[in-house]
Amino acid sequence: MASVDSFQLLYREMSRSCNPYFETLALVGAIYTASRAVILLRECCSLVRVHFLPRIIPNKKKLSQRFGDWAIVYGASEPVAKAYAEELARHGVSIIFVTQSEASVRDIAALLSQSYGVETVVLLADFSLNQAAGNTIKEAMKGREIGFLVNVMESFDSPQSLIEMPEQGLVDLVNRNVAVATLMARLVLPGMLERRRGAMVNISSGACCKPLPGRVTLTAFAGYMDHLSRALHLEYSGKGIFVQSLIPFQPEVYARHAISTLGVSNRTTGYWPHTLQYGLMRRIPDFMWVLGSRVWISLS
Repeated sequence: MASVDSFQLLYREMSRSCNPYFETLALVGAIYTASRAVILLRECCSLVRVHFLPRIIPNKKKLSQRFGDWAIVYGASEPVAKAYAEELARHGVSIIFVTQSEASVRDIAALLSQSYGVETVVLLADFSLNQAAGNTIKEAMKGREIGFLVNVMESFDSPQSLIEMPEQGLVDLVNRNVAVATLMARLVLPGMLERRRGAMVNISSGACCKPLPGRVTLTAFAGYMDHLSRALHLEYSGKGIFVQSLIPFQPEVYARHAISTLGVSNRTTGYWPHTLQYGLMRRIPDFMWVLGSRVWISLS
């Protein structure tokens, strides 16, 4: 009985001495919970503002009136590039397709011209020929108000480690996905700055948010496109140029949603389910993400 009384006395003394700490910890917990609730509310408001309000209350001005009559689309052989070009054409914007393989975009160019009554130009450009391709694009831009530039990163079919890639193939990938995308921005910027309006859309991949085993080049190129867009927007947004980084995941049913975010958010997945997916991925610790990716690759 004495031992019980001693324990109760000890417990009361410890509780009395620790009571100020309990109150402090409770206050810290309440502040943390409130901060997380505010962050969640802010993200929900951002989701509604970026993905739903522009579709519910669309801008009364046409895209061509806001940015310009012509768009240059680089990487047009990619499915998401074709879908985005079709959305621009649906809004009355004429398209210049810049490609290294004319056959891959000839049909879509003819279809857009026939379906939406816009002009389309297929420009064959070999960017391995130093400045020759840049000069070709400059000639095509003369007399045309280029209001849009759409750069689309090349897709990757299957995982491949860096040491498995041929050296020349790696150099070509860097050229097409890094150097050319930057060059395209350099070519269209002077005209946009002169008119003080224009939009650049760089479409990369949601892979930029987390490393992926066997996808070193994919994550690196996506990260470059994302940071290039953010840097350009910071530098030129005050001069009438809207630069957007689109970081999609699987791009089906995508372009119509993405184009509604133009002028609304400079960095977005473009599609609200992708935004939820991106937010979830960001909260997964890197070691868990890499481990899960390795298991997924081994199983598939």
